[in-house]
Amino acid sequence: MKNLRMPFLFRSLPVIGLLLALSLIPCASAQAPQPKRGPMPKQPMQIKPDPRVEQRSYRFEATGETLTYVLYVSSKVSPAKKNPLIVALHGLGGDGNFLVRERLVDLAEEGGYIVVAPLGYNVGGWYGSPVIVFGGGSVEPPNLADLSEKDVMTVLGMMRKEFNVDPERTYLLGHSMGGAGALFLGSKHLSDWAAVAAIAPAAFMMQEKRKDHLGRMQEAGIPVMIVQGGKDTAVPVENTRTWAEAMKEMGMEHAYIELPEGDHGTVIGDGMPAILEFFARHPKAAAK
Repeated sequence: MKNLRMPFLFRSLPVIGLLLALSLIPCASAQAPQPKRGPMPKQPMQIKPDPRVEQRSYRFEATGETLTYVLYVSSKVSPAKKNPLIVALHGLGGDGNFLVRERLVDLAEEGGYIVVAPLGYNVGGWYGSPVIVFGGGSVEPPNLADLSEKDVMTVLGMMRKEFNVDPERTYLLGHSMGGAGALFLGSKHLSDWAAVAAIAPAAFMMQEKRKDHLGRMQEAGIPVMIVQGGKDTAVPVENTRTWAEAMKEMGMEHAYIELPEGDHGTVIGDGMPAILEFFARHPKAAAK
C-alpha cells in the first residue's frame, strides 16, 4: 500500500502525551489492567478539517447539550437509491475530523459512501466500552459510557432519517479508543451493522472477554476486520494479536492485517483501502 503523509494529529505534542499514557497500559495479560481514572475535557483538540467535510451539531436530548459530529456525503449518494453508510469512531482526545479526512474521504467519494463521525459525547467517552481516563479521580459524569454510546446511536438514527441509508450496507469503523468502541458497539447492536473494522483497537479493558464480544458478532454473521501497526507503541501489536488469534480459533469470518512499519498514526491511512474493500465485500448475509 502507498505510504501516506502522517496526519497532523499524530505529530502534535498533546497527542504524543495521550499516546504515552496509553502505552503505559499493559498489553494482554491474565489480569485486566486498572489504569488511573480522572476527568477528561469535553472539547476536542483542534485540527484544520478536510474542506470536503461538513461540521454539524445537534441537541442531545439526554442532557440538553449541543454535540458536534462530522459528515461526508459522496457526490454519488442519491435519495433515489439505497446508499452505504460508515459510522466512524475517532480516537482519544480528538473528534471526527481526525479520522474523516484525506484517505477515508477519497475512498468514500469513490465508493459512494456516507461517512459520519459522532463525538461520542466527549473526547474520552469510549463509546460505551469500559472508560479509561487518566489523571486520577473518578469518571465524570458517572454515566459517561452510556452517554457516549447513546450519542453514537442517536447520530446513526439521524442519518437514517436524513438519507436513504442501505441497512444491508451499514458499517462500523473505529481507531484506537474508537476501535474499542467499534468492537463493543458492534457486539451489542448486532442488527445495525453489516461488518465492523477496528484500527489499533485500545480494547485493553475488554481483553478478558474478547471471545464473548467476537462470539456475539460471529453468531449474528457480522465479519470483523482488524488493522494493526507493528511499530505501534500506544497499542502494542502483541495486544491486538490476541484478538486476531481468537477470531482464527473461533473460525469466524474475519481479516487481520498487520503493517510491519505502521505506527499508531500511519496505520489509519495505510489501512483504509483494505478496510473499504472489506466493507464492499461484506453486505449483510441476507443481501448476498
